[in-house]
Amino acid sequence: MTKNGNSLDQRTFDKLSRLYIIALSAIAFSIIISQILIRNHLNDQQSDSSVINVAGRQRMLSQKLTKEIVSLSAEASLENRMLLKDKIKKTLHLWELSHYALQNGNDSLGLPSKNSAIVIDKFKSLNPIFDSINVASKSIIKKIENTPSLPFNSFLSDIKKVKNNEGDFLLMMDQIVNQYDLEADAKVSWLRKLELLLMTLTLLILLGEFVFIFWPTAKSVRTTLSELLQAEQKAKKMAFDADELSLTREKSIKELRALSHAMDDTLLFARISPKGHVIHIGNKFSRLFNFSSFNNEVLFWNVLSNKESEQLVIEDVVFKHKKTGWQGEIKASTKDDETIWLEMSIIPFSPTDDRTELLIIASEITERKTAQLEIDRLTKKSFENEMSQQKIISSKIIENQEKEQNRIAKDVHDGIGQMLTGLKYNLESIDIKDIDKTAAKIEHLKELTTEIIKGVRTATFNLTPPELSDYGIVPAITKLTQELAKLTGKNIVLFNKTDFNKRLDSLTEINLYRITQEAINNAIKYADSTHILVSLSHSDNLLSIVIDDNGKGFDPNKVKNVKNAEGGMGMTFMRERIKYVDGRLFLNSEAGKGTRVTLNVPI
Repeated sequence: MTKNGNSLDQRTFDKLSRLYIIALSAIAFSIIISQILIRNHLNDQQSDSSVINVAGRQRMLSQKLTKEIVSLSAEASLENRMLLKDKIKKTLHLWELSHYALQNGNDSLGLPSKNSAIVIDKFKSLNPIFDSINVASKSIIKKIENTPSLPFNSFLSDIKKVKNNEGDFLLMMDQIVNQYDLEADAKVSWLRKLELLLMTLTLLILLGEFVFIFWPTAKSVRTTLSELLQAEQKAKKMAFDADELSLTREKSIKELRALSHAMDDTLLFARISPKGHVIHIGNKFSRLFNFSSFNNEVLFWNVLSNKESEQLVIEDVVFKHKKTGWQGEIKASTKDDETIWLEMSIIPFSPTDDRTELLIIASEITERKTAQLEIDRLTKKSFENEMSQQKIISSKIIENQEKEQNRIAKDVHDGIGQMLTGLKYNLESIDIKDIDKTAAKIEHLKELTTEIIKGVRTATFNLTPPELSDYGIVPAITKLTQELAKLTGKNIVLFNKTDFNKRLDSLTEINLYRITQEAINNAIKYADSTHILVSLSHSDNLLSIVIDDNGKGFDPNKVKNVKNAEGGMGMTFMRERIKYVDGRLFLNSEAGKGTRVTLNVPI
């Protein structure tokens, strides 16, 4: 029901009735007005065809009258003259009647009495000519009627008048007919415009009705129907829910009774006061902790343990969380000093408005907790072993770094240093006076200088190459393969499959370079390979570097099992480096079939 007491259907019906009455009335009004205007115009045009027809006939009648009058001169027979006179009289009567009807109107001829100002002016000019022809024609008729045997010369002057005025009459009558035709066309054109205007007005009315009446009405109807359907569904649901609620209430009461009994027998369930005094304790709780009777002064934590430290922990948990609730693990003990672990929940609730209690729901997790403690112990032991292994690896890395530094120092001292010393002595021993010996020593100095430069390049090449910091990983590996190919004489080739040329962060680039360098050096030193292929490829988020050789290969499992000996430490360093950049390293090898090392790093 609405506020005014009407139903939603009645209100909607009244609104729709008003809107449709307005819409239909507007359409009917526009149609009636259109019909009135069109019919009025059609009534005005109804006589246009008659006017044009009569006006056009006037020209024919004037020509016929003139022809009949002129024909008198050729009629010698009195009888034929009288017949011709009757024709002239009849033609003159129709011609005269039509002439005045065009100006003054005539109901029998269907001619209106209203002409335009232009037509009236043209008739004013035409009337004197008409009168001359009319008077001459009547004079001829009268003379023949009075004296049929008069000679032709008696009305020759009247015939000349008719002939002389007949051309002017035709000319001016043509102008009048043309004017009638123009006015008729103008009325038709105006009627077309009127019809277009009325059609446009009707379409605008229909559009306005659609926008302001029909479309809002359709939306209102749809909304109303939706409200009615929702109200109906809501009413049905309320009725159904009422029945279900009644059944559910009865069922809940039964279930609560059964649940209360089941909780006492199957769950570790208890109710305590906010101060910790036991109000009720379930049968299973009682059996677990050998508690058979209690009074209102028994404290809950005294039931769960006879150890003071455990009691203090439980007491602290209860008092801290008695308003907010709590869930966690509690250590308890029975009267036989058996340790029991409980996963316990404390739930505050108010059975009445003026009283609060705490629900205790627990489950025994002694076995699970024991297993968890054992797992923690084993995990800690495993972690200590892993840390110990990591220390061994770290020490080997440091030892390897020291060896590398000593090797570089030795190369510089024994190689470059000795060659520089020789260069110094050779320079000091040059005697510029002895041209031949000086030239030979200079050639020797050139060779020595070339060796020094080669040694410096080799030493610096084993350090971080400048291409790596300046241009990135691809130019650095390109330089690495080219230099090692020159130094070792092996066929070492780089193939950039996807034209990778991006820069990575410095940590990733140096580790990728060192791993690739280590893999190539292993293939050179230990695999007896002649061909080494380094392949690069990448996707949107992954860079892959693959080092293949055709060497003798090995069993990867033996390398994995080496923990602290010299063998296999190169692979250990490679795996450690790949971890630093969140990448992955894959090693595939088989005796006699070469080795493949694959590096995958995110980009």
